[in-house]
Amino acid sequence: QVQLVESGGGLVQAGGSLRLSCAASGPTFSNYAMGWYRQAPGKGREFVSYLTGSGSRQYYADSLKGRFTISRDNAKNTVYLQMNSLEPEDTAVYYCAAGLDRYRMQYWGKGTQVTVSS
Repeated sequence: QVQLVESGGGLVQAGGSLRLSCAASGPTFSNYAMGWYRQAPGKGREFVSYLTGSGSRQYYADSLKGRFTISRDNAKNTVYLQMNSLEPEDTAVYYCAAGLDRYRMQYWGKGTQVTVSS
């Protein structure tokens, strides 16, 4: 069982930046692909980004390329999402997930709220 705890969300003005963190429990962190997903008010959950266990390959939603960067520190059991040039449309609850790949995430955090004001 993997437990995930997100942090780093908050209120930011448009054009600003935030870095989300996700701390994972368990000794096998590097075995899991880690991802970020988000859910805006009134919408379904959507894919943001994920990376492989080693961190050597990263994948992004097409609409977010160039603004968001995912990374991980396996020594700290932590995955990060650096978000730059934030837009009001980025307002959502951001969830961390662990699993096999983008479509087969097995464990989910409770989410952290990101609000971008215009």
